Amino acid sequence: MDQPTGLGYSNPHSTQLSNGLPLTLLPVSHSPVACLQFWCRAGSAVEESLEHGMAHFLEHMVFKGNEQLPAGAFDWQVEAHGGVSNAATGFDDVHYHVVMPKEALPLACDLLPQLVLEPQIRADDFVLERQVVLEELAQSDDQPEERAFQQLLALACGDHAYGRPILGIREQLLQQTPEQMQAFQQRHYCADSCAVSISGGFEVKHVQELLEASPFAQLPRSSGAAPDRPALQVRPGLHSLELPRLESARLLMLWAAPPAAEMTALSSTDLLTTVLAEGRSSRLVRCLREEKQWVESIDVDVHALEQGSLVILEAICPSERLGEVHQEVSTILRQLQHHAPTVTELKRAQRLLDHGHRFAMEGVGSLAQHLGQATLMNRLEPLEEPLLRWHQCQQETLQQVALALDPEQACTLLVTPQ
Repeated sequence: MDQPTGLGYSNPHSTQLSNGLPLTLLPVSHSPVACLQFWCRAGSAVEESLEHGMAHFLEHMVFKGNEQLPAGAFDWQVEAHGGVSNAATGFDDVHYHVVMPKEALPLACDLLPQLVLEPQIRADDFVLERQVVLEELAQSDDQPEERAFQQLLALACGDHAYGRPILGIREQLLQQTPEQMQAFQQRHYCADSCAVSISGGFEVKHVQELLEASPFAQLPRSSGAAPDRPALQVRPGLHSLELPRLESARLLMLWAAPPAAEMTALSSTDLLTTVLAEGRSSRLVRCLREEKQWVESIDVDVHALEQGSLVILEAICPSERLGEVHQEVSTILRQLQHHAPTVTELKRAQRLLDHGHRFAMEGVGSLAQHLGQATLMNRLEPLEEPLLRWHQCQQETLQQVALALDPEQACTLLVTPQ
């Protein structure tokens, strides 16, 4: 069994501020830049029945600023120092990041907590920014590919939060108020449900002092335990959908996978999907695109989520080939249930995932993201640990994973142009 070499970084410094907010700090001495990220368990999955879309809407409203940091002032100061910033809302979390020249990291440590933790949520701004969110939702609804993907999630996940659009539901967004959003922010943006990560050029002690003097250290702890969220149960079945303006037909298949916390099992799933659809010599690509030339593309991706991960297959093909593609995909998946991937396939998949992880960890932004999410979810581990899990996996394990990707257990959606 091959043993992976290290990534060349020292161990991250894992600590916390005086209020319990966890920090993970990874200095990279040769880096001319530094990345500061703030993470919070306030993705769309925590929204209550009348709050759908509020997590993403709040992300927008944060950038409207406050009395100390008016709208646009944050971006202007970051860009004036050659930096960039952004934010993203997912099912399980929301995060905000700033990349700055290392000399300007103290400014980022001052600006980002002011921006994120002290939103003013003025009524006029709320109405204007809601329109921006509604337009974003309309644009998504206008994309046939997005509509197909969202329909797949709705069919597979049912009433679970993962079956709802992260962007929200128009009718609920129109009824939401600034007061509701303020309450949502105060309920979820708490020291014990947030985390901060920094990677790049900086001195640890100095950065800890900066953060301890920032609003991050004033973030209160939550008033009670987080409610239990239901585990995802994927509903198998075969469905069809016709969409106007869709250029090519699509086969979409979705399976349940272990939750993100089950890292060993999910690593095996990563390996199997790489065997199936990563590169020209993978099973599905070689058969359906290279040899039969039935598909334009075929991909299988693992979406690691807290309440149950998803494996999603997408094949794009002419409408007249859709049935044949579905049948051939099912045949290949069943073959793996009876015959494990070859040693050559396993080693190739291990190398691809190994190299992909190494490449991703070269950038300070990717490093901070990896560490920030792991810290938030209490899964911080050595950066080399994913490599070890992949390299320790055996052929027989992948054959067991293939049983979970049974075509009969998939939620399958056949999408054709109208």
